[in-house]
Amino acid sequence: MARGPKKHLKRVAAPKHWMLDKLTGVFAPRPSTGPHKLRECLPLIIFLRNRLKYALTGDKVKKICMQRFIKIDGKVRTDITYPAGFMDVISIDKTAENFRLIYDTKGRFAVHRITPEEAKYKLCKVRKIFVGTKGIPHLVTHDARTIRYPDPLIKVNDTIQIDLDTGKITDFIKFD
Repeated sequence: MARGPKKHLKRVAAPKHWMLDKLTGVFAPRPSTGPHKLRECLPLIIFLRNRLKYALTGDKVKKICMQRFIKIDGKVRTDITYPAGFMDVISIDKTAENFRLIYDTKGRFAVHRITPEEAKYKLCKVRKIFVGTKGIPHLVTHDARTIRYPDPLIKVNDTIQIDLDTGKITDFIKFD
């Protein structure tokens, strides 16, 4: 009998867009639970070790993360299997670099360098709009953010621009 969620992930069963080779080991890092789904995310260890080549081993990635250099969407993340997903802003304070995870034409995550001004916001898709307790409207984005009192013109499938410092909506684009 299984006790709780699965804790392991074989390399062969890992998503193809991680681009892991089959022969360097048996297991792949299983992403932690977080804002993005397992099939739609990139764990921090794969981002730092396989894409940026900042570390050769998982142990070195752990040391980098534990020094609190890595920020995702403006928050320090020390979990090496934290699931970074579409449109997430990854900032490395030590090197003063900022990256945004976007898909390339083949559906793989492309590491896109951005300016510090661009790293202050992110775009989110509106997944759900509902009325909470006491008639307060809420909206839920693709990365599981819940925002109270949104603009009444914002509907499901629209894109909103969120300021990462405050978490407030600064602009929105209609889905047509």
